[in-house]
Amino acid sequence: MKALHPIDPVRPTDPSPQQVWYTSYGSNMQLDRLAFYLRGGRPPGAGRDCPGCRDPRLPARSLAVELTGALYFATESPVWGGGRAFYDPRAQGRVLARAHLLSAEQFSDIAAQEMYREPGGRLDLADVLAHGRSVLGRGRYETLVCAGRLEGLPVLTFTAPWAMDEVPWNTPSAAYLRLLATGLLSAGAWDTDAVASYLAACPGAAGQWSEWAVRRLLHPAP
Repeated sequence: MKALHPIDPVRPTDPSPQQVWYTSYGSNMQLDRLAFYLRGGRPPGAGRDCPGCRDPRLPARSLAVELTGALYFATESPVWGGGRAFYDPRAQGRVLARAHLLSAEQFSDIAAQEMYREPGGRLDLADVLAHGRSVLGRGRYETLVCAGRLEGLPVLTFTAPWAMDEVPWNTPSAAYLRLLATGLLSAGAWDTDAVASYLAACPGAAGQWSEWAVRRLLHPAP
């Protein structure tokens, strides 16, 4: 098993970094899925094309990390059906994730695509780096979060502006949960039992998906 890479909670002081750790806790943990946001194209099951990034290169490195907070499922995914993954950094718990080393420009372009905006600009990261959180809009992935730093570079992700208990939870679909589970396994730091236990306990999945059922997604019966 690969080692976890601890995140220093102290945020970087450089307000305009050239590189960042884009930290995914959802479908982009899987590199094949992330590649559509970088290179463009239509991911399997999606109803629209991703325009891609100006710089289509894959991450220089991808590391297994854990964020402080909680993962929960809410709203309704038009691609997968069922709830989407969201991150509440103010909740108690831990979130298994994968940090991808990208340029700040690539992070800006990925964030734009998740926000249903056209890529091409550059996010001003000064606010999120100074305060740890920056709300750019009321949309589902329009709030930036800085969880600290890794190897001196900011650990950045995006989520919804609301807290976990301010929105109804929604059960994730089998296809979506399988994508998250395979993304976590590909990070190499957690085994099937750990991934199944983690996902089955997340609000929205808890009580609807058992650990056994999540394991069956990864290892279906013949």
